[in-house]
Amino acid sequence: MIQLSDRLLSMEESATIAMSRKSRELKALGKDVISLSLGEPDFNTPDFIKDAAKEAMKNNFTKYMPVPGYEDLRESISKKFKRDNNLDYSKDQIVVSTGAKQSIANVVMTLINPGDEVIIPAPYWVSYIEIVKVSGGVPVIVNAGIEQDFKITGDDLSKAITSKTKLIIFSTPCNPTGSVYSREELRSLADTLKMNPNVIALCDEIYEHINFESKHESLAQFDDIYEQVITVNGVSKSWAMTGWRLGYIGAPIEIANACTKVQGQFTSGTCSITQKAAIAAMNADPDILKDMISAFKSRRSLVLEWLKTIPGIKTNQPGGAFYVFPDCSYYFGKSNGDRVINNSSDLCMYLLEESQVAVVTGDAFGDPNCFRISYAASEETLNEAMRRIKEALSKLN
Repeated sequence: MIQLSDRLLSMEESATIAMSRKSRELKALGKDVISLSLGEPDFNTPDFIKDAAKEAMKNNFTKYMPVPGYEDLRESISKKFKRDNNLDYSKDQIVVSTGAKQSIANVVMTLINPGDEVIIPAPYWVSYIEIVKVSGGVPVIVNAGIEQDFKITGDDLSKAITSKTKLIIFSTPCNPTGSVYSREELRSLADTLKMNPNVIALCDEIYEHINFESKHESLAQFDDIYEQVITVNGVSKSWAMTGWRLGYIGAPIEIANACTKVQGQFTSGTCSITQKAAIAAMNADPDILKDMISAFKSRRSLVLEWLKTIPGIKTNQPGGAFYVFPDCSYYFGKSNGDRVINNSSDLCMYLLEESQVAVVTGDAFGDPNCFRISYAASEETLNEAMRRIKEALSKLN
């Protein structure tokens, strides 16, 4: 009999991937399912990036590459950090990985010992918790509800820090809420970190360019905590390169070297063709993305307008990414026939089966009162999906 490891058995399946799988299964049965569950841009990778990949293949960049990434790519990332974020990371402080998810896993594995505490503000991206658990760490959840725009303060962080705290992980713009930390809000967190020099912050900025209201701000901009911050980014979201699999970190040199050591035993360097294509993305003017960002902003307005017409639904106004994270607790305890909605998970399954729209339960993101809508879909699709959701919820009483 095969006995799987305790490590695996303690790990939850990604809720976003699980809902996507259920959507595909229903579609295979002929159901007209609209999936708003995955965090994937519906735009195509820009042609100039694909052309760079073709050129790389033509020039036979098909051999093993350096573990932390090609030197010219890391130099391009270094220049991008300076140009877009005013951050000084040398190429030796940059490690390129097979997606930002691997970048985060590398960091956690290099820093966390069994029993170390990792502070994770909720709502959080689904994989943070599982990566910490697999590494033997103890997730410490700090809740930030819709009333505070789903963001924690320096005071909230201070109250959660103990002698066992080693790391904090958070994202801005945030998945699943779309909330964006301002410079002043990041300064508040920085002040707390400054008073706790043994605590490292991992700031996930993968949605950096999908920002509707303000200039993106990085935690590492503050010189007094620069050595305590690891900045994570990648090409998946802003450059519509989810399938290319490339993420990267900028970090203190000791941490960068440690991540290279870990990666050298797990995957070595990420795909050589992807790396050469990513150079084109890093060197490009982010202004190229304005049409995509404008489309996402329009879709955000469309979804928010629909949600305003649904009784009992509460929302914030997300400043970035491509998600809305509405509070649906008004519907808990309501029913349609024999079907009773006890929580967000029940509501999401009800919407999938009643309206054939797939969304993701807030339980997966640490807030059981909410659910996540990804508006990375056409306005026509979103209008139909929101119409179905409204109709299905109207049947609950």
